[in-house]
Amino acid sequence: MALTSSFFAVFMLLFTTMVIVSADGGYGTAPATEKPGPAETENSLSTTLGIQGTIYCKSGSEFTPLEGAVARITCLSVDKRGNEIAPFSILSDATDNKGYYLATLFPSEMKHNWRLKECKAFLELSPSETCNVPTDINNGTSGYVLAKHRPIKNKNMIMFSVWPFYFQEDKTSSNGY
Repeated sequence: MALTSSFFAVFMLLFTTMVIVSADGGYGTAPATEKPGPAETENSLSTTLGIQGTIYCKSGSEFTPLEGAVARITCLSVDKRGNEIAPFSILSDATDNKGYYLATLFPSEMKHNWRLKECKAFLELSPSETCNVPTDINNGTSGYVLAKHRPIKNKNMIMFSVWPFYFQEDKTSSNGY
Protein backbone atom coordinates (compact mmCIF):
# COMPACT_ATOMS: atom_id res chain seq x y z
CA MET A 1 0.00 0.00 0.00
CA ALA A 2 2.86 2.39 0.84
CA LEU A 3 4.46 1.62 -2.54
CA THR A 4 1.17 2.40 -4.31
CA SER A 5 0.82 5.67 -2.38
CA SER A 6 4.41 6.62 -3.18
CA PHE A 7 3.96 5.80 -6.86
CA PHE A 8 0.73 7.84 -6.93
CA ALA A 9 2.53 10.82 -5.36
CA VAL A 10 5.36 10.57 -7.91
CA PHE A 11 2.82 10.21 -10.74
CA MET A 12 0.90 13.30 -9.58
CA LEU A 13 4.16 15.25 -9.37
CA LEU A 14 5.05 14.17 -12.90
CA PHE A 15 1.56 15.03 -14.16
CA THR A 16 1.81 18.51 -12.62
CA THR A 17 5.27 18.94 -14.13
CA MET A 18 3.96 17.73 -17.49
CA VAL A 19 1.19 20.36 -17.42
CA ILE A 20 3.68 23.11 -16.55
CA VAL A 21 6.22 21.92 -19.14
CA SER A 22 3.57 21.53 -21.85
CA ALA A 23 2.63 25.20 -21.46
CA ASP A 24 5.90 26.18 -23.15
CA GLY A 25 5.78 23.14 -25.44
CA GLY A 26 9.04 21.52 -24.47
CA TYR A 27 11.63 20.83 -21.86
CA GLY A 28 11.91 24.05 -19.85
CA THR A 29 14.22 24.49 -16.90
CA ALA A 30 12.87 22.48 -14.00
CA PRO A 31 12.24 24.14 -10.64
CA ALA A 32 14.84 23.38 -7.99
CA THR A 33 12.22 21.66 -5.81
CA GLU A 34 11.31 19.02 -8.41
CA LYS A 35 11.42 15.45 -7.15
CA PRO A 36 12.85 12.59 -9.23
CA GLY A 37 10.65 10.97 -11.86
CA PRO A 38 9.95 7.24 -12.15
CA ALA A 39 13.10 6.53 -14.13
CA GLU A 40 15.22 7.92 -11.29
CA THR A 41 13.32 6.18 -8.51
CA GLU A 42 13.98 2.73 -9.96
CA ASN A 43 17.80 2.82 -9.94
CA SER A 44 18.07 3.50 -13.64
CA LEU A 45 21.85 3.08 -13.53
CA SER A 46 21.52 -0.71 -13.38
CA THR A 47 18.15 -1.32 -15.02
CA THR A 48 17.25 -1.49 -18.69
CA LEU A 49 14.38 0.75 -19.73
CA GLY A 50 11.86 -0.57 -22.23
CA ILE A 51 9.37 1.61 -24.07
CA GLN A 52 6.56 -0.12 -25.94
CA GLY A 53 3.59 1.03 -27.95
CA THR A 54 1.72 0.73 -31.22
CA ILE A 55 1.51 2.87 -34.36
CA TYR A 56 -1.48 2.89 -36.68
CA CYS A 57 -2.60 4.42 -39.95
CA LYS A 58 -5.81 6.41 -39.46
CA SER A 59 -7.98 6.53 -42.56
CA GLY A 60 -11.35 8.08 -41.83
CA SER A 61 -12.77 6.05 -38.96
CA GLU A 62 -10.56 3.01 -39.69
CA PHE A 63 -7.28 2.22 -37.92
CA THR A 64 -4.79 -0.19 -39.48
CA PRO A 65 -1.53 -1.33 -37.85
CA LEU A 66 1.39 0.34 -39.63
CA GLU A 67 4.23 -2.12 -40.18
CA GLY A 68 7.72 -0.61 -40.41
CA ALA A 69 6.94 2.65 -38.53
CA VAL A 70 9.39 4.04 -35.96
CA ALA A 71 8.98 6.00 -32.72
CA ARG A 72 11.62 8.30 -31.20
CA ILE A 73 12.30 8.48 -27.47
CA THR A 74 13.90 11.72 -26.27
CA CYS A 75 15.18 12.04 -22.72
CA LEU A 76 16.50 14.74 -20.47
CA SER A 77 19.15 13.66 -18.04
CA VAL A 78 21.13 15.18 -15.20
CA ASP A 79 24.77 14.72 -14.29
CA LYS A 80 26.15 13.80 -10.85
CA ARG A 81 25.75 17.40 -9.68
CA GLY A 82 22.11 17.64 -10.81
CA ASN A 83 22.83 19.82 -13.85
CA GLU A 84 20.63 19.21 -16.89
CA ILE A 85 22.39 17.68 -19.88
CA ALA A 86 21.30 18.31 -23.47
CA PRO A 87 18.47 15.97 -24.53
CA PHE A 88 19.37 12.74 -26.33
CA SER A 89 17.24 10.44 -28.46
CA ILE A 90 16.98 6.79 -29.40
CA LEU A 91 14.81 5.18 -32.06
CA SER A 92 12.54 2.20 -31.56
CA ASP A 93 12.76 -0.91 -33.63
CA ALA A 94 10.46 -0.80 -36.65
CA THR A 95 6.91 -1.87 -35.85
CA ASP A 96 5.81 -5.39 -36.64
CA ASN A 97 2.72 -6.36 -38.66
CA LYS A 98 0.53 -5.56 -35.62
CA GLY A 99 1.99 -2.03 -35.31
CA TYR A 100 3.93 -2.92 -32.12
CA TYR A 101 7.31 -1.33 -31.38
CA LEU A 102 9.86 -1.65 -28.61
CA ALA A 103 12.70 0.70 -27.77
CA THR A 104 15.32 -0.19 -25.17
CA LEU A 105 17.79 1.95 -23.31
CA PHE A 106 20.54 -0.07 -21.67
CA PRO A 107 22.52 1.18 -18.65
CA SER A 108 25.74 1.01 -20.71
CA GLU A 109 24.25 3.62 -23.09
CA MET A 110 24.07 6.22 -20.32
CA LYS A 111 27.26 8.27 -20.36
CA HIS A 112 29.08 9.26 -17.19
CA ASN A 113 26.40 7.82 -14.88
CA TRP A 114 23.80 10.37 -15.99
CA ARG A 115 20.36 9.91 -14.45
CA LEU A 116 17.22 10.14 -16.53
CA LYS A 117 14.97 12.99 -15.55
CA GLU A 118 12.16 12.80 -18.09
CA CYS A 119 11.54 10.97 -21.34
CA LYS A 120 8.98 11.55 -24.08
CA ALA A 121 7.90 9.34 -26.99
CA PHE A 122 7.20 10.83 -30.44
CA LEU A 123 6.11 9.62 -33.85
CA GLU A 124 9.20 9.52 -36.04
CA LEU A 125 8.80 7.70 -39.35
CA SER A 126 6.13 6.09 -41.49
CA PRO A 127 7.15 3.71 -44.28
CA SER A 128 3.91 4.42 -46.13
CA GLU A 129 3.80 6.81 -49.07
CA THR A 130 0.10 7.45 -48.50
CA CYS A 131 -0.21 7.34 -44.70
CA ASN A 132 2.68 9.47 -43.51
CA VAL A 133 1.26 12.59 -41.86
CA PRO A 134 1.92 12.41 -38.10
CA THR A 135 -0.98 13.33 -35.79
CA ASP A 136 -0.91 14.63 -32.25
CA ILE A 137 -3.40 12.02 -31.08
CA ASN A 138 -2.05 10.86 -27.70
CA ASN A 139 0.71 13.49 -28.06
CA GLY A 140 2.34 11.74 -31.02
CA THR A 141 3.94 14.97 -32.28
CA SER A 142 4.11 17.02 -29.07
CA GLY A 143 5.56 14.16 -27.02
CA TYR A 144 3.95 11.54 -24.79
CA VAL A 145 5.57 11.82 -21.34
CA LEU A 146 6.68 8.43 -20.05
CA ALA A 147 5.29 8.07 -16.57
CA LYS A 148 3.36 4.84 -16.07
CA HIS A 149 5.66 1.84 -15.83
CA ARG A 150 5.99 -1.62 -14.40
CA PRO A 151 9.03 -3.68 -13.45
CA ILE A 152 9.87 -6.86 -15.34
CA LYS A 153 12.10 -8.50 -12.77
CA ASN A 154 13.24 -11.53 -14.76
CA LYS A 155 14.72 -9.17 -17.41
CA ASN A 156 15.92 -6.46 -14.98
CA MET A 157 13.79 -4.01 -16.95
CA ILE A 158 11.38 -1.18 -16.30
CA MET A 159 8.69 -1.18 -19.01
CA PHE A 160 6.91 2.01 -20.02
CA SER A 161 3.80 1.74 -22.17
CA VAL A 162 2.78 4.47 -24.60
CA TRP A 163 -0.77 5.00 -25.83
CA PRO A 164 -1.23 4.34 -29.56
CA PHE A 165 0.18 6.81 -32.08
CA TYR A 166 -1.38 7.52 -35.46
CA PHE A 167 -0.24 8.63 -38.88
CA GLN A 168 -2.94 9.71 -41.31
CA GLU A 169 -3.29 10.01 -45.04
CA ASP A 170 -2.21 13.23 -46.72
CA LYS A 171 -5.56 14.57 -47.90
CA THR A 172 -4.03 17.44 -49.91
CA SER A 173 -1.98 15.24 -52.23
CA SER A 174 -4.95 13.02 -53.14
CA ASN A 175 -7.05 16.08 -54.10
CA GLY A 176 -4.30 17.64 -56.17
CA TYR A 177 -3.87 20.71 -53.94
